[in-house]
Amino acid sequence: MLNAHLSPIVADSFTRHRGPVTSVAAIPGRAAVVAVAYDGAVALFDLEAATVDLLGYHRHLANHVTVDEGGSRAASSSSDYDIYIWDLTGRKLALVLRGHSDDVEGFAFVDDTTGVSASRDRRIIVWDLVTGAIRRTIEGHEKDVLSVACRDGLIYSSGDDMTLRQWDLATGALIRTWGPFETETDTCAIDMLNHRVVLGCDDGVIRMFDSRDGTALASIEAHGSGIKKVAVSPINGDILSCAYDQRITIWDASSFSPKVNLENHPSKWERSFGWSPDGASILAGTFDGTVVQWDAASGLIVREVGGAPGDQGNACFNEAAAAPDGSVALVADDGMVRLIRLTEREACLAARTEPPGGRRLMNAVTRDPGTGRVVAGAHDHKLHIFGAGLESAVEVALGQGPINSIRVAQCEGHEGALFAACYSGAIVRVSPDGRDVLAHSLHDGAVKALRLHPHEPLGVSCSADGGLLSWTLDGEILQRFPGHTAIVDDVDLSPAGDRIASASRDFTLNVYDVADGRLAHSIELGRRSPKSLCFWDADTVIVGDYWGALIKADLRTGRVTRSTIAANGISSLSRSGERLVASSYDGGVYLVSVEDLSVRNVYRAMTQRVGDGGS
Repeated sequence: MLNAHLSPIVADSFTRHRGPVTSVAAIPGRAAVVAVAYDGAVALFDLEAATVDLLGYHRHLANHVTVDEGGSRAASSSSDYDIYIWDLTGRKLALVLRGHSDDVEGFAFVDDTTGVSASRDRRIIVWDLVTGAIRRTIEGHEKDVLSVACRDGLIYSSGDDMTLRQWDLATGALIRTWGPFETETDTCAIDMLNHRVVLGCDDGVIRMFDSRDGTALASIEAHGSGIKKVAVSPINGDILSCAYDQRITIWDASSFSPKVNLENHPSKWERSFGWSPDGASILAGTFDGTVVQWDAASGLIVREVGGAPGDQGNACFNEAAAAPDGSVALVADDGMVRLIRLTEREACLAARTEPPGGRRLMNAVTRDPGTGRVVAGAHDHKLHIFGAGLESAVEVALGQGPINSIRVAQCEGHEGALFAACYSGAIVRVSPDGRDVLAHSLHDGAVKALRLHPHEPLGVSCSADGGLLSWTLDGEILQRFPGHTAIVDDVDLSPAGDRIASASRDFTLNVYDVADGRLAHSIELGRRSPKSLCFWDADTVIVGDYWGALIKADLRTGRVTRSTIAANGISSLSRSGERLVASSYDGGVYLVSVEDLSVRNVYRAMTQRVGDGGS
């Protein structure tokens, strides 16, 4: 535990990323990699010297990086809708590619003059890397495109529409479509040696197809949760798969049997894994902002690079649970649970702890109004239940993937029951003592958020497949609320419990009547993705977006006002008496006046953007 008078450590130099590392790409011929992260930074890690150099920053989250075959250029893709081409010899920004209208999720070098990108705007763009001009725009995916690969004049792409597609690079023509499958298809890779395309699916299955004639070759029941990355060894075609069941496995290219399970690193991020060019190593990033190298033959960790003495994780806050007295429970990417005091007169740390098994990335937190206990949901599929002062932790394994949201029931007959929104699509009910666990599979995609009615046995939830539901606390679906066409990131009930509000990556705020599902309002939020939401009163909804802005919607007039308060996304919104508490990935927690969206005080655990590098 830490006492209230201890102040947080604020870094003033770039020794590692100050956010989760999303992607790592090795530089051929060197013991070095380029890494990007949710701090927007692009950095060069020297694995042998154990040094880190900041190349520069995107204007927003960086999602992917790749290096060309010659090792002279890197391409970083970002949620600022841009792709940056970096000169690795001169260590400077060489070119900016602009043309996408939503997050860019991937890029592939084709040759010295051509590149291909994939975006959540559902488009693939072919770029001229000399002039920065768009050569061709390819459309056809029905939802976000998350992965792209290119080889021998062919483009392969996959994403949220549950398909894998093959395109002709020269003309942009669609050659074939595999699927749709029953779950999302986040990641694909090309096996040049065996003429195969490899697909990683959210049902935990690896699917392989002949890249020449499209024949289905094999399926591997590889994981018990969604696959976030597949990659193929450039040397022998072995398949690397990384999933939310916490396992990273190498599969034999011929027998498809498991060959090696990589040694666990508790802060790893599954989406960031890849091979070294010589096939001898596996490289990945962590939520702590570091880069880890594994030996591909043994699966053992060779080294971890990044961080100064005393560094421990990134306090990028994922959710806040505030109380009327000004106390706030927080969870973050550093795996710590915090209690702070945040009022107009004070902003200080009251207590800090970690689960008994050590730090675990936590996405969700709530407080039980009846007992004051704090309940956190973690990336390891477990609930961690603490006392009101963060003492006496109890772990409850749910086995349904990472936990994205938790709430405590207060209605008669259900007092103290916990409800958790899970990546598997399930809503899990847990008895107050943590002994009884019952899962209700209500959604087809990852459940992003849930809320419980203040006095009725009813809940609402939203999911990555665009679903929005109400249900009884016994798991019976009551209403399906149509209208959204993309991921629904957050949902909330009005204080009276008669309406729900939802915010989606289709850039709309929708308000529905709970009883009959009628759409009462649909408000355009602009072209910046929303993340969090609070139904403040009968006429006011507050939305936080991924760019650090608060958006206030007046339901009577339809008027929307915006105020940017943070340097990164607003991860959650919570009530604290007459004030709003906004947590941010930038390491700050903001006390806000709803009347004018002004910040009245800030608790800060971390400064996210540090160093002299700039773009």
